[in-house]
Amino acid sequence: MGMKIYTKTGDDGTTGLIGGLRVPKYHLRVESYGNVDELNSAIGIVRSTTSDTQILESLALIQDRLFTIGSYLAAAPGNKMVLPQLHEEDITMMEKEIDRMTTLLPELKNFILPGATTPGAYAHLARCICRRAERWVVHLTETETIEPLVIHFLNRLSDYLFTLARFLDMQNGGVEIAWRPRVK
Repeated sequence: MGMKIYTKTGDDGTTGLIGGLRVPKYHLRVESYGNVDELNSAIGIVRSTTSDTQILESLALIQDRLFTIGSYLAAAPGNKMVLPQLHEEDITMMEKEIDRMTTLLPELKNFILPGATTPGAYAHLARCICRRAERWVVHLTETETIEPLVIHFLNRLSDYLFTLARFLDMQNGGVEIAWRPRVK
């Protein structure tokens, strides 16, 4: 028989961090890596809407790196376990992809509303979840030391997801919905 999915150790409202420390399930670390996990799932939805191999490769790498970030956030302070690594090149990859897609997109002249296409709307949703994850990690840095690349990665990822949303809208024949503020 394989590993059971339930352990019952969290029935008391706590969860274990890497290194064995138990914390309440509402702890800032848990909230932070929970948001990163939700982001990873949202990116999985985006992946399921496209067959573009470049986008699929980029998103697969991003999802892998989000697991890396999750391990950083789930590790108790002083933990001695060797964790997977995040590198500056991971951020550079997203910047190159942003630049590649931007050269193919029309100039952005307005704020845009999500909803031109389903794939683009999912990418916008992932972007919003990414921003929330970033806010929680920044909050966590007020009390704990967090690898700075984590915040850099999440910040750049939200830019990537915004550009990807526009790109997916274009690929799928959508017309961007400009926000027209009501002035009267």
